[in-house]
Amino acid sequence: MGSAGLKSRKNARLEDIARQAGVSISTVSRALNDSPAVKRRTKQEIWKIAREHDYDFRTNMPNGPVGAEATIAVIVPAPQARETRVADPFFLELLAGIAEAARERNADLVISHVFPRSAEDLEFAMTTSRATGMIFIGQSSLHHAFNKLSDTNDRFVVWGAEFGDARYCTIGSDNVAGGKRATSHLLRLGRKRVLFLGDTEAPEAEQRHRGYRIAHTEAGVALDDSLTLPAHFDVHSGEATTRAAIERGIDFDAVFAASDLIAIGAIRALTKSGRSVPGDVSVVGYDNIPAARLVTPRLTTIDQDTNLAGRMLVSKLIDTQGAQAVSERLETSLLIRESCGG
Repeated sequence: MGSAGLKSRKNARLEDIARQAGVSISTVSRALNDSPAVKRRTKQEIWKIAREHDYDFRTNMPNGPVGAEATIAVIVPAPQARETRVADPFFLELLAGIAEAARERNADLVISHVFPRSAEDLEFAMTTSRATGMIFIGQSSLHHAFNKLSDTNDRFVVWGAEFGDARYCTIGSDNVAGGKRATSHLLRLGRKRVLFLGDTEAPEAEQRHRGYRIAHTEAGVALDDSLTLPAHFDVHSGEATTRAAIERGIDFDAVFAASDLIAIGAIRALTKSGRSVPGDVSVVGYDNIPAARLVTPRLTTIDQDTNLAGRMLVSKLIDTQGAQAVSERLETSLLIRESCGG
């Protein structure tokens, strides 16, 4: 297809898009309104053409948001470690930060039903959405797919882990530093057998585990691979994994969990087994979700500033259109409460 007839926004008309796509004007109109009557591939091509030539959907489409200066779509890729992503307390805290930042910028916020599992899914999401830009919460296993997407599209930013070869913008906490800080604190308390709970197949958990290993090396404490156990980002998994470790006779005097939900589950298992927290076992989590302040004992955890995260994600998306946004890491802090004993 050529680009004749679509030179600029002010000259772009439905007729021009229809001619380039080889379809009728009514088909273009239905496609731009995301009508289910239009086949997925046809819709994708029409949106791609319109996006390439900066067609102003917001002022031309009757069902667009009213009065907003931008529309931001939040998309959660198919989960890898966080099994109930939308209900995850940390996700809700981060979403609140994004929503507040979007409101400050007069932008509408939409939580998309799209659930990308592949590079093709990401491409479809980007080429068929009317949103000004998209925020993806986590890479899951799609890092290479995001790299590929960045070659043709810069209207997205990702909350997630940092990769050295990333060609797309990511905002996230310094997971390695956070993992190291949590583990070093436990080792300074005199704990020698620190159990790590988390699914290291997930990028963020893997980096937190890397920090765990660095802390051991720097403290001169030998690493024991039997102390690293997989656990999904939920309370039940944390409890089940800790209970299994106790039943197998694994010797440990501390727990560093890759999330607060896992840590809370670990505390439940320890309490039920008759072990005291922090008397027998110190526990540290990650995320500083609201529940961390409500459990007994209150949970020591690594804090991530979700309000700042929201502002940075929105700013990168809105302020860098047409330019390569620079990835940034948020500093983490250790919030010491009763669960670690000091």
